[in-house]
Amino acid sequence: MIPGKGPRHPTLRKAFHYARQGMRIAFQNERNIKIILTIGVLAIVAGFVIGLDLVEWAIILLCCGAVTCAELMNTAIETVVDLVSPEFHPLAGNAKDIAAAAVWTISLCSVAVGLCVYIHAILG
Repeated sequence: MIPGKGPRHPTLRKAFHYARQGMRIAFQNERNIKIILTIGVLAIVAGFVIGLDLVEWAIILLCCGAVTCAELMNTAIETVVDLVSPEFHPLAGNAKDIAAAAVWTISLCSVAVGLCVYIHAILG
């Protein structure tokens, strides 16, 4: 079957519905996504207060998006691992820890980038 074709493939409208549903589920059930989205909102408010230029906005928004996407992927990986391995298994634990490390890594990088952008905007 060609990807995107066929009777069982959702319409574009339905695909967006599933994406919104996934974000809603993550927001309702995951503490970390609430924290990440709150920090993202604070970063955006700080951008308005400081008066970021277009390139600085692009950088900050990309960082916010990258961290949010990483956390959503981490949540999806943890959910699938819990589904296929309800009992503890070292490899399942490794998969979850590695996915969490990906979020931690992009979060630290985003903090460093944000500091560079905001400091430059304040001093520049």
